[in-house]
Amino acid sequence: MYLKPGFEKYIPFVPQPIEGRTWPDNTITKAPIWCSVDLRDGNQALIDPMNLQEKLEYFHTLVDIGVKEIEIGFPSASETEYEICRELIDGGHIPDDVTIQVLVQAREHLIKKTFEAIKGAKHVIFHFYNSTSTLQRKVVFHTDVEGVKKIAVDAARLIYDLSQDAVKDGMDLRYEYSPESFMGTEMDYAVDICQAVVEAIHATPENKIILNLPTTVENCTPNQFADMLEYFIRKLPGRDSAIISLHPHNDRGTGVATTELGLLAGAERVEATLFGNGERTGNVDMVTLAMNMYTQGVDPHLDFSHINKVKDMYERCTKMKVGERQPYVGELVFTAFSGSHQDAINKGFEYTDKSGTGLWEVPYLPIDPTDLGREYEPVRINSQSGKGGAAFIMHHKFGYDMPKAMHADFGAIVQKESDRVGKELRAEQLFELFDREYLSAPKTYQLERHHFQEDARHGDASWVTFDGEVGYNGKNIAAHGEGTGPIDAFFNALQELPEGAIKGYQFVDYKEHAMASGSDTQAVCYIQLKDPQGRDVFGVGKSHNINRASLRAILNAINRSLLS
Repeated sequence: MYLKPGFEKYIPFVPQPIEGRTWPDNTITKAPIWCSVDLRDGNQALIDPMNLQEKLEYFHTLVDIGVKEIEIGFPSASETEYEICRELIDGGHIPDDVTIQVLVQAREHLIKKTFEAIKGAKHVIFHFYNSTSTLQRKVVFHTDVEGVKKIAVDAARLIYDLSQDAVKDGMDLRYEYSPESFMGTEMDYAVDICQAVVEAIHATPENKIILNLPTTVENCTPNQFADMLEYFIRKLPGRDSAIISLHPHNDRGTGVATTELGLLAGAERVEATLFGNGERTGNVDMVTLAMNMYTQGVDPHLDFSHINKVKDMYERCTKMKVGERQPYVGELVFTAFSGSHQDAINKGFEYTDKSGTGLWEVPYLPIDPTDLGREYEPVRINSQSGKGGAAFIMHHKFGYDMPKAMHADFGAIVQKESDRVGKELRAEQLFELFDREYLSAPKTYQLERHHFQEDARHGDASWVTFDGEVGYNGKNIAAHGEGTGPIDAFFNALQELPEGAIKGYQFVDYKEHAMASGSDTQAVCYIQLKDPQGRDVFGVGKSHNINRASLRAILNAINRSLLS
């Protein structure tokens, strides 16, 4: 079923012709200059804009994660915006290594008001803009190319003149110009207007202007934007006097790709927001960009090692919610419901632990969750889950490292329970199933007392004798057996019980491990038997005494088989 006719009214994007493009052969090898626009772009897109205290908390979080350039607002637009600017400056909130950025339209009275707002600040980027696109010129401003260019140049000259007193007073003042709706502007004209601004602001290689090239509304594919950007940079005469900055939005859902390809094409700086908040579909997501670099071995120069704290602050201050599938931070991004995925994840963790290389090689997980302060719970259990998922949780959450052969047995129990309840099982529910099935199963046979005697006269081999009592049908039955070790001696004793129905079991395998480190830790033992019908049956035992743990595991396996 197609959409009803209507697509004919849309004007397709016309790509910028470019010969000999070089950006496809480039790679991202270093972090860009980061500028947060959360307090401006992000804030203006909220249903209920942040109050002063929320903005301050947000600002300090940005500082804590390492953002060095922060656009704090549009101080000439309202008293609220003016007040946050003054509070940040007068309240001493701005560290010496952080530069605040203020935004203003290319209009004289707003520019003058903005200079009042930033008085006394140490490091400031004065960001001015006007729209340059064909559509905006036609629909909004009703002017031609030269008219729009004049607006930009007049603003640049005024800003330069007014800035001289601030610079004399010791302010580190830099300039930024945005040809808003750059992506909808003819590239030769974009070059022309930006070069005129570079000259009017007296930018030099030693005192560069930031040329911020916004994808104000996405209207093309990321590769087409990269072509535009490479073309622009090639043609700009004052390239060595400019820092090329990106300001992508996400209307086509490709903001991250547009930014990454833009960096390949020569951009050096990115304006972004945490988790992509912004007008319409949002600005480009700073977290995703940074962590994408991180997974490629590139230091993003931003610290998201406690990403849940950043998320909590964001949701509290903005009243927005981070989606469950949001890259790196969403609740479900480190989970796998598919059985094959769960099994591969489990094997990847085992391989990474054993390889000793220090390299992250886990299928389906592009990043180690602990690098983000996330917990090791990448597996979620429902009716689609496989045998490896439940085993993974039991190991990493509760310390039970089941033998491989037992995974399918427990997996079938979990799947049956998930089908019964019709929803996902939590980790605590898995443990309850494990305990009920393997540790606390009804006890047809129960060990009442036991004693081992070891005879090591047979060279290096030992011979063990078991004597004890096994409870059955309300009475204790004497048991005696001999073997090469405690497990063998006990198993043989069970086979010789004068009462009951334990004959015919075969011993297959066992595994044991400590539940934790330290001399007082408990041991857990896993036993695999074949019952008289030839079926595999598993038992688990736990005790501070490893021998007792193994005896309990054998009886638990037998007791379970008698119930089936």
